[in-house]
Amino acid sequence: MRPVIVVHGGAGRIFKEREEGCRTGVVRAALRGYGVLKQGGSALDAVEEAVRSMEDDPHFNAGCGSVLNEKGEVEMDAIIMDGKNLASGAVSAVKCIANPIKLARLVMEKTKHMLLTDHGAQLFAQAMGVPEIPGEKLITERSRERWKKNLEPDSNPVEFQKDLGTVGAVAVDSEGNVACATSTGGLSNKLVGRVGDTACIGSGGYADNSSGATSTTGHGESIMKVVLARLILYHMEQGMSPEMAADTALEYMKTRVGGLGGVIVVSSSGEWAARFSTKQMSWATVKDDELHYGIYTGERHTKSVDEALASESEGF
Repeated sequence: MRPVIVVHGGAGRIFKEREEGCRTGVVRAALRGYGVLKQGGSALDAVEEAVRSMEDDPHFNAGCGSVLNEKGEVEMDAIIMDGKNLASGAVSAVKCIANPIKLARLVMEKTKHMLLTDHGAQLFAQAMGVPEIPGEKLITERSRERWKKNLEPDSNPVEFQKDLGTVGAVAVDSEGNVACATSTGGLSNKLVGRVGDTACIGSGGYADNSSGATSTTGHGESIMKVVLARLILYHMEQGMSPEMAADTALEYMKTRVGGLGGVIVVSSSGEWAARFSTKQMSWATVKDDELHYGIYTGERHTKSVDEALASESEGF
């Protein structure tokens, strides 16, 4: 089986001045994940590595760069899932941790549970020796500015939600196992304790070797209403291609609940798709040593992995 990885850096509206950073960020994440796969690593390790790379990148709404809740704090959600045995781990409303995706994996592997939240997740992180970092370290100038703007009486936070940046990755490895990972800071100026689709199995992501894996991004409450990730795999089980399944599910979410979003999908046989109903979604994929990436509908750049790695080491 030839390995494949697909990543996204969030669906929504990506402001012009941020496009290059988002492109570079998803390409870097895809190359890192593919590096794991090429060395014989598992799909699970690859998606975790790709998402960790984007959590560390302030261009994205996950880890460092997460948006702030109504009190000006970062609260993050993440999920990881193994298509081999349907094992999954998730965390929600976590603070003061650089890489929630790592913590989600520990929940999957070191507990009998699937989702830990807030204070309980923090206690578990301490028990596992996950370093705590000051909450301030996760806050970028941009997130703080946006938070302040949304507090103004005549502001329209919904307008600002369009520039979302949930991150995610899906992969199939050389053994034919699939996995997904998704991580986010959620919605800007959200209520304290709000948990969106990301941490919810079947909404923010799903992976099953019998069909494939998917990671979602967009309006969380809409995604939860239609259980978007699982819906896509259901369509694939009925015989649809990843692209058709993604388009069908996104169209249903739009017509049924008025929600917009984006998805990345990989089938167990290595077919992939990156589809979105929003204006933009940053995405990248590597298959057969070829990198593809884009942001706008219909945009697809192609490079060989060697060329991409060379230009990355020169600063892209």
